[in-house]
Amino acid sequence: MSAKLRVAIPNKGSLSESAVTMLSEAGYRQRRDSRELVLVDSDNDIEFFYLRPRDIAVYVGAGTLDVGITGRDLLLDAEVAADELLELGFAASTFRFAGPIGDFNSAQELSGKRLATSYDGLLRRYLSERGIDAKVVRLDGAVESSVRLGVADAIADVVETGNTLRAAGMEVFGEPILRSEAVLIGRSGERPAGLDVLIRRLQGVLVARQYVLVDYDIRAELVDAASELTPGLESPTVSPLQNSEWAAVRSMVLKKDTNRVMDALYELGARAILVTSIHAARI
Repeated sequence: MSAKLRVAIPNKGSLSESAVTMLSEAGYRQRRDSRELVLVDSDNDIEFFYLRPRDIAVYVGAGTLDVGITGRDLLLDAEVAADELLELGFAASTFRFAGPIGDFNSAQELSGKRLATSYDGLLRRYLSERGIDAKVVRLDGAVESSVRLGVADAIADVVETGNTLRAAGMEVFGEPILRSEAVLIGRSGERPAGLDVLIRRLQGVLVARQYVLVDYDIRAELVDAASELTPGLESPTVSPLQNSEWAAVRSMVLKKDTNRVMDALYELGARAILVTSIHAARI
C-alpha cells in the first residue's frame, strides 16, 4: 500500500472555505462536519489535516506534513524550510505600513520608531534587508489600536479595503511590503509521491476557472483571421463542415475576454458562436 500524501488545510476563515471548494473541484473528498480534524480520501491516496492557517507552514516546514495551503504572508512570517509551489488565485491581500494621517510618507522614516504587527518575522526581515532600525512590537490582534494606546508609532498589517484603518484615524504609506494570496507550499527539497498529481489537478481547476471553450463557424478563407482572435493555448481546432466553404473552429478563450471576442468574431463573419464552461482541465 502506497503512503498517502499528507495535506494541511486551513480549518476556518476565508482561506478554509475557498481551499475546500478548490479541492472539491479537483476531485478530492472534503469534510462535511467542521469538527472533523482529519479526513482520509482513500480513492486518491491523500489525507487532509485541518489546522490553524498560521500553523500550517510550521508543520510543513518541519516535515510533519507533506504540503499545505496557506497565505504567502503566513509562509514568509513562519521562517521555516518550506517553499511556495503554486499560486492558487484566491485570498489576495496586501501587507503595508500604516500610521496616523500625515505622520509618515515612506518606510525610511520609521528608523527609531516602534512598529506593531502580527507578522513579526516577515517585518523584521523586510526592515533588515533595507537597513531600517526600528523596534518591532508583536501583537496577536487589534493592531490598529496600538498607536492610539501608545504601544507603537506605526503598524504593519494586512490591508484589504482600508476602512478599519480610516476608522482608527490612520492611513497607509510607502510601497507595499508584500502582495499575498493563497499558495500551495511544500517542504524545501522534497517531492513526495502524489504531489505532482495534486498540483496538476489544482492547475486544472485554475484553468477551468479562467477559460471557456468557444465554438463557431467561419468561412474557410477567414479561418486564419479568426484564429488570430482565438489562438487558444497552442492552436485552435479547425474542422471541415459539410459545406466545404465553411469550417468549424474550437478554441479556449479567457473568460474575462469572452464577450469582446464574440463581438469581434461576429464582425469578422463568424456565426453559430457558442460558449461552454470548462469543468476540469489538464494542460
